[in-house]
Amino acid sequence: MRHILARSLIISAATLLFSAGMAQASVADKESDPVANSAEPGTVVVQVTKLTHAQATTRLRNAGITWSSSGNCSDRNNPTCTSFEQVNLATIQGAETLKSASGCALNITGGTETGHASGTYSHWNGYKLDYALSTCINNYVRNNFTPIGGDKWQSRSGNIYYYESNHWDVTYYNCGGC
Repeated sequence: MRHILARSLIISAATLLFSAGMAQASVADKESDPVANSAEPGTVVVQVTKLTHAQATTRLRNAGITWSSSGNCSDRNNPTCTSFEQVNLATIQGAETLKSASGCALNITGGTETGHASGTYSHWNGYKLDYALSTCINNYVRNNFTPIGGDKWQSRSGNIYYYESNHWDVTYYNCGGC
């Protein structure tokens, strides 16, 4: 009985020390991070890694993923361009994962350029990509992900694939298992 009690006390002490350390780290992070300072108490602030257009296109090219724009340009402030400026690393990794898992040819038709709907998990904020429709990607999404209503499917990792009339609008909350 003493052995169980002693073990329980050691686990409780370790848990307390770990919690205190986490609280200190959280306070220290908030003091040095203006974004964390602006968050409401109890709010989790997640840092994301942003890429330049050049960094993103290098990764996409290396993965065999193409992109196109109706304006044949990459200016983030022009809605007819396809830009990857300030895209999240996890979003590009999500595209790489989709390409690898599906074996489909992927062509991105929308990135972080202006002209898309606003919101926290928006194109502009680096969370979304638009893909051209193809039989391969249509079948892959519909056969491998869970339908959640309204022409939307959810991957096991939580990313959302929304079938719009002329493209797939994908929200990447994470890299999809990279």
